[in-house]
Amino acid sequence: MSNTNNIIYLDYAATTPTDERVVEAMLPYFTQKFGNAASRTHYFGQEASDAVKQAREQIAKLIHADKGEDIIFTSGATEAINLAIIGMFEASGRKDFHMITCKTEHKAVLDTCAYIESQGAEVCYLDVDSNGFISLDQLTESFRENTKLVTIMLVNNETGIIQPITEIALLTHDHNALFMTDATQALGKLAIDVQKMDIDLLACSAHKIYGPNGIGCLYINRGKISKNVLSAHIHGGGHEGGFRSGTLNTPGIVGFGFACELAYREMNSDQERIAFIQNKIMQGLSEIADFKMNTQTENKIPNIISFHFGDIDAEAIIIQLKDKLALSNGSACTSKEIKPSHVLMAIRNDSDLAYATLRLSIGRFTIIEEAQQIVAAFQQALEELQAFQ
Repeated sequence: MSNTNNIIYLDYAATTPTDERVVEAMLPYFTQKFGNAASRTHYFGQEASDAVKQAREQIAKLIHADKGEDIIFTSGATEAINLAIIGMFEASGRKDFHMITCKTEHKAVLDTCAYIESQGAEVCYLDVDSNGFISLDQLTESFRENTKLVTIMLVNNETGIIQPITEIALLTHDHNALFMTDATQALGKLAIDVQKMDIDLLACSAHKIYGPNGIGCLYINRGKISKNVLSAHIHGGGHEGGFRSGTLNTPGIVGFGFACELAYREMNSDQERIAFIQNKIMQGLSEIADFKMNTQTENKIPNIISFHFGDIDAEAIIIQLKDKLALSNGSACTSKEIKPSHVLMAIRNDSDLAYATLRLSIGRFTIIEEAQQIVAAFQQALEELQAFQ
């Protein structure tokens, strides 16, 4: 998908354009169907309530949750992660709380962990290998009697690697802790079954799957997790089963639900087409001198390509490409400080590699004809940079 300046968008891991079909589904809920979903004493409120219920069921179907009531709406994955981690910490009485995560998690997890550490919690940060995978042996050795929660992301937002979530969840439950995953980059791209994978808590956002910004959810296995285990941190009316108060964003929820419905129908064909485009791009880039992937190509989603050209600074390449390609030089969700990616530093501990890394992410509206244009743009940019040296 290109804008009016014919710039090819390659930052789908940061956000996706809202699918026009999703926008169409949302529009009536801004005007004709404007009721408050909590106002069930009249038609307008009931109409909104029914739409919210349908969206819960659409999201639950995509992740194979047992029931729609297990879906708690939030403003996005970041809030969902905060609700889960801080909510469990608060429910524990802010004492005797130990949890396990890993060094390559999204900042939404790492910064939340830093916060609860400042309040007295203990957090263990697992190392990763040269491809970004945690060690199940290190995980096993990290459990304590007071370990309450393990959170490991399903798909990494910078490299696209897929962690062995089912095995991690099994180990977690063997040690009587709960397991959470940040599935923001996995939703709509991988088959997720929270029951078979034994996931207790799952965070995700609509804007990564062609839905609107500002809406996400936390899946809570409510057969296992009550308010005694997970406390609310937004109060004022007891909405969302008491886990998250506030008037529901009905248009956003409808859009999220329909985006999940589309993903349920089209995920396999989408990913097959995206994998084909990725292979074409990779074939072309591999013919450019000093091209190298940052991780293995197995056990990763095809949407994200993390790579570098020797030690050429990624920012310099992006500047050369600014009128042709829109892509990222690492995580797009960190502060404005210029510092190496924490993910790549955890994987390789090489700041030169981190500063040289580019993240190219493709999606539903990337077309095969753009693959050759992408490769040609990189070739020209690198030739121009070398001419300046």
